[in-house]
Amino acid sequence: MRCSPCAPDKSLDAVGDDVSVRTPTIAPLPIDHADARAVLRDYFDDVASRYYGRPATEREIDTALAEDPSDDLVPPTGVFLAARHAGRIVGCVGLRLVAPELAELTRMFVRADARGRGGGSRLLDAAEAAARELGVARIRLDTRDDLVEARALYAKHGYAEVEPFNDDKYAEHWFQKELI
Repeated sequence: MRCSPCAPDKSLDAVGDDVSVRTPTIAPLPIDHADARAVLRDYFDDVASRYYGRPATEREIDTALAEDPSDDLVPPTGVFLAARHAGRIVGCVGLRLVAPELAELTRMFVRADARGRGGGSRLLDAAEAAARELGVARIRLDTRDDLVEARALYAKHGYAEVEPFNDDKYAEHWFQKELI
C-alpha cells in the first residue's frame, strides 16, 4: 500500500496569497521520531481506508505497519522526508536505495487537510533532489488503481508507466523517471 493521493482541499486558503506562509518546510526526519511514526500511521490509515472502501481498523493499520516496515528509510539505504506547516507534519515521502543509481519512491503522503496546496509536488521535488544528492539516476515506484490523484501527480512530473518490476500484492501501476 503505497503512494497516497494528493486530492484537492481548500483548508489552507485562510492564509491568503502569501506563498511563504503556505509553503511547507521539507527536511529529513529520523524514521524512529514520534512525528515520523505518527505520519506513517496516518499514511497507512489513508491508503488502507481507500483500499477497503471504509475506515481501516487499528489492527489493519498495525498489520500494514508490521508487514511493510519503513526502517530502511535512513542513510545510507534511504531517506525519509517530512513536510511541516505551522509546526505540524502535513506530509511525507521516502526514498529507498535498491541498487546503484536506482531508488524507489515510497510513503508519498499529504494529510487530507493539507491537500490542494501543491504539497505533493513540493514533496516529490524534494525527493528527487535528495535522490540526486545520493547519486541516484533513476527513481521508480508502484501504486494502485484507486490512487488516481497520485498517478496524475507522477505523470505531471515526468514519470512514465513501465512494465511491472515487482510483484507487490497492492501494485497495479509502475512508474519510472530518469533524473539524469
